[in-house]
Amino acid sequence: MRGVQRFSVSVEPELLREFDRYCKRHRFATRSEAVRQAIRELLTREAWETSGRRVVGTLTLVYEHERAQVRDRLLELQHENADLIVSVLHVHLSHELCLEVLVLRGEAGRLRAVANELKGMKGVRKGELVFAGVAEDHHHHHG
Repeated sequence: MRGVQRFSVSVEPELLREFDRYCKRHRFATRSEAVRQAIRELLTREAWETSGRRVVGTLTLVYEHERAQVRDRLLELQHENADLIVSVLHVHLSHELCLEVLVLRGEAGRLRAVANELKGMKGVRKGELVFAGVAEDHHHHHG
C-alpha cells in the first residue's frame, strides 16, 4: 500500500450494513474504493460550491420537531436569510419528525454556510443540500 494512508471510521452497525450493500450494488472491489470515490466527489463538489457563483438548489432537513432549539433556530435562520429563500415546504412525517424543504437561490458559499449550520444542529437527523444549477440573474414569473 505504497503512497496510501490508513484511517479508521466508526459507524453504527446498520449504517455499515447499508454501506456494504451500496458497495456491492455499485461493484466496488473494497470499502476503501467506495470511500475514496466519495471523498473525491465531496472535494470536487465543495470546489464548485465555493466558487462564488450564484446557484439554485434545495436544502432538505428531517428533524425532531419537539426540540424547541431546532424549530427556533430554523425560523431565525430563515428570517436572517430571507433573500436566499425562495420557498419553504413543511411536512409532518410522524409524531416526532418533520421534513422541511427550502428552495434556495444565491451565492453558493452563503447557501452552504446556512445549510451547514442547520445540518449540524442537535435534533437534525438528516440534512442534504443539493445544487440544481447556476442561478439566472433575471426573474421570470409564470402567469
